[in-house]
Amino acid sequence: MSKRGRTRGSYERQADQPVAITTVESGGLQEAYDHFNRELFDSVLPDVFLTYQRKAHSFGYFSADRFAARGGEFRKHEVALNPDAFVGQTDQQVCQTLVHEMTHVWQHRWGAPAARGYHNSEWAGRMKAIGLQPSSTGMVGGKETGQKMLDYVIPGGRFERAYSELAATGWKLNLQSAHGPGPTKPPTANSKTKFSCSNCGQNAWGKPDLAVTCTPCRIEMRAGG
Repeated sequence: MSKRGRTRGSYERQADQPVAITTVESGGLQEAYDHFNRELFDSVLPDVFLTYQRKAHSFGYFSADRFAARGGEFRKHEVALNPDAFVGQTDQQVCQTLVHEMTHVWQHRWGAPAARGYHNSEWAGRMKAIGLQPSSTGMVGGKETGQKMLDYVIPGGRFERAYSELAATGWKLNLQSAHGPGPTKPPTANSKTKFSCSNCGQNAWGKPDLAVTCTPCRIEMRAGG
């Protein structure tokens, strides 16, 4: 059960009680991850590195084995949230994104993920079981599987209850991008974007919204590399 009434970090603080911004925000993300891991995934998800990453056309992403120990002893998955997408969103909507990506973590560890980030029926089934309805449109009637997937809250479902418990502790996000991403020139049907592997440097080219993975390194290739 969530602990209530605890003293938590806030930017509204006394001058003689400094709390670093990184500590506040990173600690809040970890608290949310741990809460949803416990309440929605029976605490079976592994430890991951939680980050904020600005990535065009994305609310967030999961990338397996993105970080390695400098001594070489272990690797850690990354779950990233896009702070540009926080603008105009509620904390619950941001948590939807977090849990969406946590479901990818679950599938990577316990299921059979599809190639190249495709949201398959196994992923969709798990999402529905924890109270989020996959939808290609983000609304009722959208497709449940596909390359790019949104979701919406199932009323009275497990996610809605779990988020209410978290919010009742006083949990909140503190940061978002200072402004949303600026206007960009719409890509044409024939436009190509360069994708690069951050590990081995291998490059690929494709449409701007393409999800592409470096097969040898087993990590997502990033646009604009």
